[in-house]
Amino acid sequence: MTLTVAARHAAMCLLLLAWSVTALAGPTPTDDQRQAASEVAESLQYGSYSGVDLDDEWSKRAFQRLLDVLDDQRAYFLQRDVDNFNDLDTSLDDAVKSGDLDRVYAFYSRYQDRVEARLQWLVDKVDRGIDYGYTSDERLALDRKDYPWAGSESALDDLWSKRLENAALTLSLSDQSPEEIQKTLHDRYTNQLNRVRQTNAEDVLVLLMSAVTGTVDPHTEYFSPQQSESFDIQMRLSLEGIGALLQSDGEYVKVSSLVPGGPADKAGVLQPADRIVAVGQNEDGDMVNVVGMRLDEVVDLIRGPKGSTVRLEIIPAKAVDVTRTHTIRITRDTVKLEDQAAHSRVEEIQRDGETHKIGIITVPAFYVDFDAWQAGESDYRSTTRDVAKEIDKLKAEQVEGIVLDLRNDGGGALQEANSMIGLFIDRGPTVQVRDARGRINLYGDTDAGVTYDGPLAVLVNRLSASASEIFAGAIQDYGRGLVVGSRTFGKGTVQTLTDLSHGQLKLTRAKFYRISGESTQHRGVEPDIIYPSLIDPDQIGESALDNALPWDRVRPVQYRLYGEPWRYLEALQDRHEQRIANDPDFVYLEKQAQLSKRLREQQTSISLNKEQRQREMDAQETEQLALENQRRRSLGMEPLDDWTDARGQSDGSDQDSADAEASGEDEIPDSDDAKPIDRAELQETSQILLDYVKLTAKR
Repeated sequence: MTLTVAARHAAMCLLLLAWSVTALAGPTPTDDQRQAASEVAESLQYGSYSGVDLDDEWSKRAFQRLLDVLDDQRAYFLQRDVDNFNDLDTSLDDAVKSGDLDRVYAFYSRYQDRVEARLQWLVDKVDRGIDYGYTSDERLALDRKDYPWAGSESALDDLWSKRLENAALTLSLSDQSPEEIQKTLHDRYTNQLNRVRQTNAEDVLVLLMSAVTGTVDPHTEYFSPQQSESFDIQMRLSLEGIGALLQSDGEYVKVSSLVPGGPADKAGVLQPADRIVAVGQNEDGDMVNVVGMRLDEVVDLIRGPKGSTVRLEIIPAKAVDVTRTHTIRITRDTVKLEDQAAHSRVEEIQRDGETHKIGIITVPAFYVDFDAWQAGESDYRSTTRDVAKEIDKLKAEQVEGIVLDLRNDGGGALQEANSMIGLFIDRGPTVQVRDARGRINLYGDTDAGVTYDGPLAVLVNRLSASASEIFAGAIQDYGRGLVVGSRTFGKGTVQTLTDLSHGQLKLTRAKFYRISGESTQHRGVEPDIIYPSLIDPDQIGESALDNALPWDRVRPVQYRLYGEPWRYLEALQDRHEQRIANDPDFVYLEKQAQLSKRLREQQTSISLNKEQRQREMDAQETEQLALENQRRRSLGMEPLDDWTDARGQSDGSDQDSADAEASGEDEIPDSDDAKPIDRAELQETSQILLDYVKLTAKR
């Protein structure tokens, strides 16, 4: 070997060595993070309601969940990557317990290498030019969770070639030119690449702990110090944002619920199960693609100062084609206690030439002004106190019955659910709480007397959760009134927040049970009379969450019955069905729910052929538009020409009002008037309660 060749060889070796060090270099765990992992492991073993055994069997589940957290669509890892780290299949438990996280962090580094290489591949491919003809006969699978890991780079190249073509086709269908498409995709993938390169050791710990805690139940969660601060802000309800609770859904971030009285709730342009594709600041800020972005990063983008505007590109919950997106605008604000306050009105029903009055009390949340309460102030605000005042107003109006509207009420203070039940019963148990050791604490109303003893109905839906379910379940068990609507969320667990040496742990400690002994967990509360729902229970609800704790029961407690509504359910159901058979809104609800379910089941892939894709979208939208216009004609409204105009109107909101709120105009319409389908449910519930009044009066 000549001196020159040797020198070149040495230089090449040094270059390869430098590249290898760079490629393998990645975040490494700090002592604080090692200690946090050990503390989480100990808490799960000895403090969790489920009683977790961190053994080899658990390790297999945790490693599989880590794979899903990192790459649930099987788009980055190769089979050999998984095989090379397969030792974690049985050693992840030991790593977490001991805090020896080096091997786990090395696994993440492999993942980061794959992601960076793939994003760079996309950037390079885009920069060479977008010249698709969109005439392919190929289709792209929408969900690859159950696919095997790719065996080669070329197999992933094929997948990502399809993904890239689909991304370009989506933009083309939005009327972007080839030049605009190229710029959009270049910016999208470059931004994603930059974010991935900024990943630090804390980010890796959060991802690991997400897999670890996710094996237990969906509500057990680790918060880094930064996330703990954000969580505290949310609990104080002083977060300046849009008032939407978000959750991860594969590569997307999905809206799980809206905070009652928050900006998004008032605007009426965002709905549960909508998926967020991109976020833009104010009117002219660039739209940042958030597909594949971590949940906390998306939250940070959406959060902002009061009075500013955030633009969200979303895939509507009812959209079958995920490429059919549109952009909404919401003005950020602070959620105040007054925005969640209970309020009432009188519903007048014309029947047999007579006018009947039914009181409606809307309860957006179970709240209490803890600071004022703890300070000993006599006039502190709470749900129970506000509802009692509304009851007095309605009694003065001489209503024949009261409907408590708990739709979209995600819960809140348990003490308020407990005390509000006491407004309608004369002392007695309200809920049972069982801890991890099997010990049961019984909570109840100890105050003698009732505020209202007349006919009662509780209206619920899929977004009625936690404290709402405790209240509805107790009213149903006591026979105190009717429960009407759709099956509730099914969150029947109790969490506490524990400080760690580094961060915090939200841990499931107990479970709720009704006085009948049945859990509200997983199944929720089943109404006596069920309404059709546009909220898909496979997308929203406890049963839609991974590793949700199961339903079970404990021994019932002794309690008295205040009535026997079940004796009248057959007659009430018959009259209800006769009324809604020709009710445009209820007919629409039933048919739309069926149509959405059928279209979702049919659509497992999307065409990469532009003409075929357009035909498929047109066919779906034609069906949806026809259904919406059938409802509108029945109500004497003008039919729509385009399905995109139906966003918000088909699910019951007034689009003009929503647009006005989104643009920052001051006047906000009454929510009952702004949402005709929601109002139809209230009107029908009032009719059912009036039927109940008439039937019980005949006894």
